[in-house]
Amino acid sequence: MSKHDPLLTASYDYTLPPELIATHPLHPRDHARLLVYNRHDKTITHARFDALEHFLPRECGIIFNDTKVIKARLYGKKATGGAIELLINRPLDAYTLTVYIKGRVKVGTHLHFEQGVSATVTALHDDGSREVTFKQYGHPLRFEALLPLLETIGHIPLPPYLGREDESEDATEYQSVFAHHEGAVAAPTASLHFTDALFERVCATFPHAFVTLHVGSGTFKPVEAAIITDHPMHSEYFHISEEALALIHDPLPLLCIGTTSTRTLEYHVRTGEIQGEANLFLYPNNPPLRVNHLLTNFHLPQSTLLMLVASFVGLEETHRIYQEAIAHGYRFFSYGDAMLIL
Repeated sequence: MSKHDPLLTASYDYTLPPELIATHPLHPRDHARLLVYNRHDKTITHARFDALEHFLPRECGIIFNDTKVIKARLYGKKATGGAIELLINRPLDAYTLTVYIKGRVKVGTHLHFEQGVSATVTALHDDGSREVTFKQYGHPLRFEALLPLLETIGHIPLPPYLGREDESEDATEYQSVFAHHEGAVAAPTASLHFTDALFERVCATFPHAFVTLHVGSGTFKPVEAAIITDHPMHSEYFHISEEALALIHDPLPLLCIGTTSTRTLEYHVRTGEIQGEANLFLYPNNPPLRVNHLLTNFHLPQSTLLMLVASFVGLEETHRIYQEAIAHGYRFFSYGDAMLIL
């Protein structure tokens, strides 16, 4: 195998100057830059995001992910007084959640937070995740009852590569203007570029629909296996609306806003399921079957998201596009600039 082998994790490495990591949101959102890549002639066009409509094909349906980021990071203390940081990953059932905890815990450890909220560790997993149950003033909390409490005691779970604590503006900026269903612990970042006005214009022009994929913290998990197919792909809860289902089964070409809606659609195409757990891994040897166009951000080296981009354009072109973006000073990652693949 060579470093150009699309099955090798090392083939997806690239060097990013640290100053190109976007650590704060841009104002206004739609003034982010937009790199437009046309697969037919392999041309690259540099534009601004608010010009998006001018690049979209005339005949095109658009799929958005309407998940809403919850304030999933909690700071508290163990019963012994030691500080603790907990990141909610996802609910397993009405009362049990998987989480990540900074600090040493064991089964039975009690964690205490504001407003009488506590958590008890009920299981430890080899992947570093933990299972917990929550209570408030001693009464068990269902996940849906925990959500409004998180709004007051929780923090927006910014990705670790931003290298900072969340600030007040992140509560709105790390959320799409069409976020609706609570449950994500990471934003579907391509969606963050839409202002209300741009979203309304696009929706007035193009047939569109929503899917829900609650982005989990596994989206940031690096591929540690040498061969990408050995990577245990994380699963995330998804639901496909009736309107989205109709668009999927319409012959109209489809644009997915983000990798999350892409994975959702492609999982449905392969399984026929409209709700449940999606764990689809798209890469050059497993390309999309239904999605024609992709709007996305610029992703971490050796990440499954970068491999998904390569499933659309191939490994070599992915590197060429990224080197062009770096040369032109594009901003990378969650609060960064966008790329449209046509």
